[in-house]
Amino acid sequence: MDDLVLEYRDVMLGYEEAPVLTRVDLRVRRGELLVVAGSSGCGKSTLLKAAVGLLPVWEGQVRLFGEDIAAVSEGRLAQLRARTGMLFQGGALINSLTIAENVALPLEHRSGLPPRVREELVRMKLALVGLEAHRHKTPPQLSGGMRKRAALARALALDPELLLCDEPSAGLDPVTAAGLDDLLLHLRAALDMTMVVVTHELSSIETIADRLVIVAGGGVAFDGLLAQARESELPPVRDFLRRRPEEVGAKGPSLLERARQGESEVRG
Repeated sequence: MDDLVLEYRDVMLGYEEAPVLTRVDLRVRRGELLVVAGSSGCGKSTLLKAAVGLLPVWEGQVRLFGEDIAAVSEGRLAQLRARTGMLFQGGALINSLTIAENVALPLEHRSGLPPRVREELVRMKLALVGLEAHRHKTPPQLSGGMRKRAALARALALDPELLLCDEPSAGLDPVTAAGLDDLLLHLRAALDMTMVVVTHELSSIETIADRLVIVAGGGVAFDGLLAQARESELPPVRDFLRRRPEEVGAKGPSLLERARQGESEVRG
């Protein structure tokens, strides 16, 4: 169907000789924000890697924008990837480059645009995440939250239709993590994007999820609305959602508010 952006059909995935996920059936529709949750090591990130061909499919099909990524040419796969942005768990920024140069990398390799146009697009993406004033800084000069925003700007460089986020709040303090959730919601609304966000953070799930998938026991243990998950008595769902949440203090200004106010977060 035309509204299917990403689809897993009876998929098996693994590393070397060890299967991680089996018989996964999952569909992501245009415009939704799907959260994939589960405990560490359950296979959440494995799903994202398979979505863009970074991990081969053992069995079944992964279809991106309606096309089986294992059956298309390398050139066609590159075109499909260009329609997809990915925010890696560690950010994957190059420390020797400024954040402007990091954001420019996808544009240099895929867009074919002249340098002046690329520079303007980089400025726009950094402004979108509140980092235009820090464009000449390198990743080590930034706080953890700013590095995540810089990586997000790079993921948005080619105006993707689908954004994949792997543990975006990992390593962030609760206030900064909550602000990043707010920023993702703002970008989703402003840019009309489809998002798949992998997380194990209950606070993020509560804030951003349209739909929730819980991965456990080598497969999809739950797929539905958050309200339905709360009522579920399935052991993997109950055990995951009824963990005691971390104590969180006052939320403070969000990253979106900081971006609008131009507040500096440079690490002292």
